[in-house]
Amino acid sequence: MTATILSPPTPSALVDGGPTTMLGRPRYEGANIRTWIGFKHFMYLVEEAVLAYFRERGVGARDLFQRHGLGLEIVDSSVQLPTALEVDDVVRVTIAAGRQKPGCGAAFTAHIAVDRDGVDVTALKGRLRVALIREQDAADVEPVPDFLAPYVFPGVAALADAADAAGVELAPGQDVADALTPAGSGAFLWSWRIPYFYCHFSDRLQHSGYVRAMEEVVDRFLHSRGLAIGVLLAERGWIPVVSRARVRLLADAHMEETVHTVFAVEDILRDISYTARMDCYVRRGDRLVHTATGTIMHGYAISRGERAGTVAELDATTQAVLLGGAR
Repeated sequence: MTATILSPPTPSALVDGGPTTMLGRPRYEGANIRTWIGFKHFMYLVEEAVLAYFRERGVGARDLFQRHGLGLEIVDSSVQLPTALEVDDVVRVTIAAGRQKPGCGAAFTAHIAVDRDGVDVTALKGRLRVALIREQDAADVEPVPDFLAPYVFPGVAALADAADAAGVELAPGQDVADALTPAGSGAFLWSWRIPYFYCHFSDRLQHSGYVRAMEEVVDRFLHSRGLAIGVLLAERGWIPVVSRARVRLLADAHMEETVHTVFAVEDILRDISYTARMDCYVRRGDRLVHTATGTIMHGYAISRGERAGTVAELDATTQAVLLGGAR
């Protein structure tokens, strides 16, 4: 990804009212079906622009860690995706101060614009929050500047709005699957080990690791229901489309822990899309700690035939399968 910073530097404050705008392109990795870009790469573009915002103010991620022992972490991001992006698109990503809430990190808004026939079109609208986490492996560091202090936390769980995250107590002899996906729930469980390349600062599972997990758990869920992406492409010409996504961190998860990820479809909207929820837990003793949650709105577009380019309608059988039945 290439990036050009357009805004002037203002190193005296963090949330100062001035936006940062970055020019970039979505990564080729995200062009999985034809030349369209998958939803997580929209979120990656936002992450890159957030890093640029901090650099402009003299507190880039490297300096935050090396000078102050702080890890820059996106702890909540919510995006709407009204327009598709394609590989080779040049996009303008703007990060600006959002509505601040004490104890919840630094709040920002995000906007991605792309040129379509000479007209700027919105490809993403979003909100996000950033926390500065005190890292355990940091060497002797300088004091944290006053303008950063309101956004510093000992861990993700110390955020004010993370306190209401309820974990799960395991009863004697109860296993994770029984606790998280009881009979009749219609939920899908996927357990996976946190690799080092999903982590930040030698320790914590990073926000984008959860974004990747959301994409993968959707894929695994659909495959388990007989609605695999490849099958629907071959049989119906259906292309997956994500119009909304949110990922929110609730507590730290650490390198090489096992994350138990629960995914369930919650609702079908107007017979053309479904909303679903992802929840992630890490087992510590007899307790499942709730480390992250997320939501996604997913539908399909038709890629061939007379209806190419239109929205696919979810038939009754498909809806029943999504909601917990069998194909």
